[in-house]
Amino acid sequence: MSKPVYLAVYNTLADWEPGHATAQLARAGYEIRTVGPTLEPVTTVGGLRIQPDLALDDVRPSDAALLILPGADLWDTGDELAPFARRAREFLGAGVPVAAICGATAGMAREGLLDDRDHTSAISFYLAATGYGGGERYVEADAVTDGGLVTAGPTEPVAFAREILRLLKVYDDEAVDAWYRLFHDSDAEAYAVLEKAGVL
Repeated sequence: MSKPVYLAVYNTLADWEPGHATAQLARAGYEIRTVGPTLEPVTTVGGLRIQPDLALDDVRPSDAALLILPGADLWDTGDELAPFARRAREFLGAGVPVAAICGATAGMAREGLLDDRDHTSAISFYLAATGYGGGERYVEADAVTDGGLVTAGPTEPVAFAREILRLLKVYDDEAVDAWYRLFHDSDAEAYAVLEKAGVL
C-alpha cells in the first residue's frame, strides 16, 4: 500500500491549484491527508473551510509519498508559511518529493531550494523579488521537475498534476501524456488511450 500524500492547507489557499493532482492521486489509490499549521480549521481563498488531518509539527517525511504545497496569498505577505518551506527542505533532504505551485514557489525560493534546481513559477521577476540565487535556473515552461521538486505557475494546475503523476509513476508515460491532452487541451482522442489504460 502506498504511503499517503500530504496536502498542505492554510488560510488563503488557492483552491484551484492542487485539485487535479489530488483527485487523480486519490483515484489511483493514494490517501490524501491535509496538513495545517495547527489542527485549527483554515479557510481557502474561495471560502471553503478545511479541517486539517494533521498539524505540521506532527508530519515526518518518512510517513509520506509526497508533500504538495499550493499557492496562497500568505506566501507573499509575511513569514507565516515559512515553516512549510522549512519542512519541504526536510522532505527533499530525506528523498521524498515536494510539489510547489504559484506562491509556494516563492517560499521555495526564499528557503534556497531553487538555487540549484531548474524551476518555474508565474514569471521570473516574481521569484527574483525574493532575492534568491537561482535566477539562472529559471525555465519558461508550464511546469518543471528537478531534484525531486515540482514547480508550476498559478495558471498551470493540469501541468502541475502531470508532473506529479510522472514523478510518482502513477501511470506510464503514454497514459500521463493522454491525461494531460484530455484535461488541458480537450483532446477527445486522448480519452480512448486513457480508457484502454484503465485510467478512466
